[in-house]
Amino acid sequence: MDTEQNADVIVVGGGVIGLTTAIVLAERGRKVRVWTREPVERTTSAVAGALWWPYRIEPEALVGAWALESLLVYEELAERPEETGVRLVEGVHGEASLEELGSWAAGVGGLRASTRAEYSGSGLWARLPLIDMSVHLPWLRERLLRAGGRVEERTVVDLAEPGAEAPVVVNCTGLGARELVPDPLVHPVRGQLVVVENPGVTTWLTSVAHSSEESTYFFPQPGGLILGGTAQEDDWSLTPDPRTAEAIVARCAALRPEIAGARVLEHRVGLRPARPSVRLEREAPTGGGTVVHHYGHGGAGVTVAWGCAREAAELAQPDL
Repeated sequence: MDTEQNADVIVVGGGVIGLTTAIVLAERGRKVRVWTREPVERTTSAVAGALWWPYRIEPEALVGAWALESLLVYEELAERPEETGVRLVEGVHGEASLEELGSWAAGVGGLRASTRAEYSGSGLWARLPLIDMSVHLPWLRERLLRAGGRVEERTVVDLAEPGAEAPVVVNCTGLGARELVPDPLVHPVRGQLVVVENPGVTTWLTSVAHSSEESTYFFPQPGGLILGGTAQEDDWSLTPDPRTAEAIVARCAALRPEIAGARVLEHRVGLRPARPSVRLEREAPTGGGTVVHHYGHGGAGVTVAWGCAREAAELAQPDL
């Protein structure tokens, strides 16, 4: 093998979790390669609405710390929005209250009950990171390359493949872990979005029932207003459903009437890699080496990415 390609860690998976983990490792001096089945622009992360908020992810006791650690990073990245794709944007989580949130909420600066002028019902006002993934993912890739890492398009059917080329493998394959590990606890939660021309909406809004397959939210991104959404358990379809799209627009327009006439730019579908709890643990395969499993982040991969990546990097130390 070309010595230029040698690595002491191979990260499998090129979404936000894989890239962030690889960056942390590379910036700590490790020789890192990322093997990704598809370009980062076509990963599940690329279709995320990407508002920072712990959503459909467990265990809460760990998620809060990971999310707050990531929040600090995004607040710094928001100082360079054109470069990083991260902005701090005001909005309201409808039908939410401080009492129902975990202790992590105390670490979110400015989080408060919304006023009637901000939202007609009860809710929580916040100024949170909203991430344009079309900018952020390529920026993550470039940051990794600057740190000496490599990104290679390569399909993995057995974790023994990267294990034969590096002593440490970090498995960030998301939904792919269902077959690759295999781990039947990993399953899809289908999310469908509609992107429309923004009719002048500058704040985000969510109205989400975690037990429902339907939710209502809109996020103003530079490329348009993202409307959502769905949370359909065990639905593998990546084909946008026209009736679902119409219902999404109607729910959003009920909250902001100007959305009703907005021109549709794009339909998106993504499969969240759900699991009863995130799997972040180290194991020693019988064939030797080390595998760190790092998947199952549900609807909050962006939210916890940096906190999780740092913990994964600690587990990837060869002398543990």
